Amino acid sequence: MRSRYSAYAVGHLDYVFRTWHPRTRPADISPAPDLTWLGLEVLRTVDGGATDDTGVVGFRARFRTPSGEQVMHETSRFERRGGRWVYVDGDIA
Repeated sequence: MRSRYSAYAVGHLDYVFRTWHPRTRPADISPAPDLTWLGLEVLRTVDGGATDDTGVVGFRARFRTPSGEQVMHETSRFERRGGRWVYVDGDIA
């Protein structure tokens, strides 16, 4: 989760694309214009350890747009695929 957030924050969208499950990955992951990521807070994790095949991460991410600062709260689901963790999908609260 932290690596994907960092990739979004610095604009390394190729990494975001590669760490998104091909079954759920959109064709275009272009960033929103004028959006700046400000911080990530991981709230909880479920599974996702060395012997798990799935994991869940609950987080809050702060960002700024021209209309001001906002917070996104999501519960994300991950799967281990080919030995690497990939983002499957998430529920935004």
